[in-house]
Amino acid sequence: MGKIDLLIVVTVISLFISLFLVFFLLTVKTKYKISNVLFAAFLLITAIDSCEPLFNLTVDSPSNLGMLRNTFAFLQIPVFYLYVLSVCYSDFKLTFKYILHVLPYLIVNLVLLPRFYAVDSASKIDFLVNRQHMIELQFTHILFHLQIVVYLIAVFRILRKTKKLYLENYAGASINSYNWLFQFTSVLTFLYLFVFLKNIFKFSDYPYISEWIKIGIMVLVLFIVCWYLFKALNNPGLFRNVDSKLKLVSDIISEEKKNESPTENEETLSSEIIKLKKYMIEEKPFLNPSLTIQDISKDIEIPTRELSVLINHQLGQHFYDFVNTYRIV
Repeated sequence: MGKIDLLIVVTVISLFISLFLVFFLLTVKTKYKISNVLFAAFLLITAIDSCEPLFNLTVDSPSNLGMLRNTFAFLQIPVFYLYVLSVCYSDFKLTFKYILHVLPYLIVNLVLLPRFYAVDSASKIDFLVNRQHMIELQFTHILFHLQIVVYLIAVFRILRKTKKLYLENYAGASINSYNWLFQFTSVLTFLYLFVFLKNIFKFSDYPYISEWIKIGIMVLVLFIVCWYLFKALNNPGLFRNVDSKLKLVSDIISEEKKNESPTENEETLSSEIIKLKKYMIEEKPFLNPSLTIQDISKDIEIPTRELSVLINHQLGQHFYDFVNTYRIV
């Protein structure tokens, strides 16, 4: 089997599985509808970006449609970023402000307009043949890789903050979902490193190496899609979101120091700790697998903000760990 044949086979398999997963995400009954739609959009964009071998079989020469298909990659990582936001925060809504994430895609196509979209086929061929010297394509690739770095950093920051918020405010088993999403993003980062390497060789004196790396990328994409498909089919309600209005305890303490808010004396803190521990032993709220700090706050009549500081700061434990110590006993 030749290199081209292998690429086409892998592309067809990946495309079929991606479309099947898209269908599943859009039709499965779940309260996480926005998350499913966003990930379905991510998969569709990835499929469009990956179907180049099939597209080239139907088109003999460079075309505007082909270039639009290529630039669709600029929508991939922003959609994944929005997906992560929707997974992490229960109050996430798609608003008009998120249209800003489309700007790189629009800018790139405007840059390509004069010397690619607006010229004849012969000029398009010449443009691509001399791609190593075309400033528009160099700008496109630099912007693409810069965009990936910025968005991946943003995603990892969101995951880190959200996991910490979860530990400070929730005690369910859904923490494993955030660990898995972190792993998924790490694998995606590894994939983009391959893409970066492919593009380096594409503009070098060894473009044939780029083609072999492309096959590796397609196999990795197939693996990622199958991995997510396995997770989605076995866990249709994979994630539990947190409220984006929640604040980290470290931020609460910083605000109190900045505002010079009076802190509770040791006697008050001791009485609240005794009250909390007595409640945990007598009422056994830890038997609720979806217990939140808000639930306990309501029952023992200590404001959520104060209770969070009491457990996560004064007792030196995340709420998640605090509750699980009673579950183990």
